[in-house]
Amino acid sequence: MRDVETVDAVVIGSGPNGLVAANKLADAGWSVLVLEAADEPGGAVRTAEITAPGFRNDLFSAFYPLGAASPVMRELELERYGLRWRHAPEVLAHVLPDDRAVLLSRDLNTTAKSLETFAPRDGDVWRAEFAKWQRVRDDLLNAITHPFPPVRAAGGLARRLGPAELLRFLRMATLPTRRLGEEWFDGEGAKVLLAGNAMHTDLGPDQAASAMFGWLLTMLGQEIGFPVPEGGAGCLTDALVTRLAERGGRVECGRRVTKVLTGGHTAVGVQDVHGELVRATRAVLADVPAPVLYLDLVGEEHLPHRLLADLEHFEWDAATIKVDWALSGPVPWTAQEATLAGTIHLGGDVDALAGVSNDLACGRVPRNPFLLIGQMTTTDPTRSPAGTEAMWAYTHVPRGQQWTADRLKRRADRIEQVIEKHAPGFRDLIQARAINGPAELQDRNPSLVDGSVNQGTSAIHQELIFRPVPGTGRPDTPIDRLYLAGASAHPGGAVHGAAGANAARAALARGKWTGGAYATMNKTLNRILYG
Repeated sequence: MRDVETVDAVVIGSGPNGLVAANKLADAGWSVLVLEAADEPGGAVRTAEITAPGFRNDLFSAFYPLGAASPVMRELELERYGLRWRHAPEVLAHVLPDDRAVLLSRDLNTTAKSLETFAPRDGDVWRAEFAKWQRVRDDLLNAITHPFPPVRAAGGLARRLGPAELLRFLRMATLPTRRLGEEWFDGEGAKVLLAGNAMHTDLGPDQAASAMFGWLLTMLGQEIGFPVPEGGAGCLTDALVTRLAERGGRVECGRRVTKVLTGGHTAVGVQDVHGELVRATRAVLADVPAPVLYLDLVGEEHLPHRLLADLEHFEWDAATIKVDWALSGPVPWTAQEATLAGTIHLGGDVDALAGVSNDLACGRVPRNPFLLIGQMTTTDPTRSPAGTEAMWAYTHVPRGQQWTADRLKRRADRIEQVIEKHAPGFRDLIQARAINGPAELQDRNPSLVDGSVNQGTSAIHQELIFRPVPGTGRPDTPIDRLYLAGASAHPGGAVHGAAGANAARAALARGKWTGGAYATMNKTLNRILYG
């Protein structure tokens, strides 16, 4: 065993939240060590050739509207460290069963005209809603990406909207997507555009607060698109690692943390899978799911019973199956809108999407799945040889089921059948494919427990002060100097870096000369909340 290494802070996990947290601490002059279980950094933001030579496939996430818009990511100025954003000619197409399609474009008039093909007045409604977005975007994004409660950002929203409009905006945020679409729009196109974007989470059209997710993603798509890092998702990780290294921080891979070391209810370091110890004099930040941190790394004996009882009710999001293809040419979509879009939705109208959501809730694998598809070479020509297409699709399935290789193959075949129906000749283009079910996704990234990509449901009962369990909505834990820095913490999933930045802010606050008062406040809150 090596001598015990001592640093100011240890970060467990090198996903985007972990790397953002490490960068924020390094900016403050702290010595930071990031320990990663996998053989390369990035968590769910990685790229590799898994189908055919020359085809760069994103292993997990791919499009980053919140990454490009996030105030947290913008502050890091990652473009100085090699990050370049690329865009498809159009943002997103939702293809209906009869091959009509609604198009989301960065050009406002193009989106509005697409909506007007379904209902003449819907284009003007969309323009008015986008004007509202432009008024509130900065305050709203700050509210989303900063620690809870977002007092300053909420005040800004109140000033910009006024009390009457703010009250109605808050009501909108609680609505199911179906209800929002029915209240605002006449045509099917706008309604399914909102509902399809809400299903980027695990929320169906009839679930409370799904409207907020659908509205947020469509407004981001309208303004900045669904951009991707040039060269692959892993290039975003590369920029974060390069920036950290320039400030003296380190990432060490192949070092899975097995235990958070505590003394007197304070985190003092970690132990890795090799038995090596690292002492952390100021903080331990964990970019892992909350149940993993508390139950596996800390241990029940160090935690309040009420917190442990709350963790029994922690709800994961649905499992995921992802298929990547190397295609010999562009996809021959019948709907011309889809040929230009980086992101494609297949899955029917709002009722069909609700059926998929209901199937998952009932533990059934949907016969007609909702497919979220990425045309990566259309978006970034560096992803595959000229004239070809690197493409992927993912779909959700119920948790807890066994997916043998044969069963995964049949599901991939079903996915291809759905695409073939809307793009005759698609199967003839397939040079190679790679299939990853829930177990394979977790094997590549242990934080994707049983293929859950969001580290917990996005349903309102597990957001804000209820994420990951009823509490303060902040990254602090009942263990002093231990912070939850992953997507299980507020504000949840997506590559925006906010959970990591919030954890870093908390650690820095604890590290100030006023840190004793901060620790006392946190101890008092935990005693009230968990007994």
